[in-house]
Amino acid sequence: MLQCLILELEMVFSWLNLLAKCGFSDVTGIDYSPSAIQLSGRIIEKEGLSDIKLKVEDFLNLSPELSGFHICIDKGTFDAISLNPDNAAEKRKQYVESLSRVLAVKGYFLITSCNWTKEELLNEFSAGFEFFEELPTPRFSFGGRSGNSVAALVFQKT
Repeated sequence: MLQCLILELEMVFSWLNLLAKCGFSDVTGIDYSPSAIQLSGRIIEKEGLSDIKLKVEDFLNLSPELSGFHICIDKGTFDAISLNPDNAAEKRKQYVESLSRVLAVKGYFLITSCNWTKEELLNEFSAGFEFFEELPTPRFSFGGRSGNSVAALVFQKT
């Protein structure tokens, strides 16, 4: 088993399943929806993955025991929070504060976003995080211009 505290935000189909199958232990998935956690639990049970912990948690209002994670994975939570019609800028700030609380120093944050460009994400996570790497994503061309429909970045907590 590979010992690594891994947290995945707002999960149903998850990277945690893959990581557990690859031998990682001590992985935790959270979602604010009890029904999403129940569905994830059924999938995990069906696949025989006992090293995944599931918790009902709101990432913007976390319980204090969620901390010290080596890796935090987000594949849409920041996007959803950013679309909140009630003070999205404040919610994004809360997200960064929560992220800082759950990650250990030198911990890694992997984010995949379809709403934010690399440059915008670099700006959003400039306080307390250092850009580590850009992950490859599909590229497209249209009208003589090329780009990505998704940004996938890795940050390290400073």
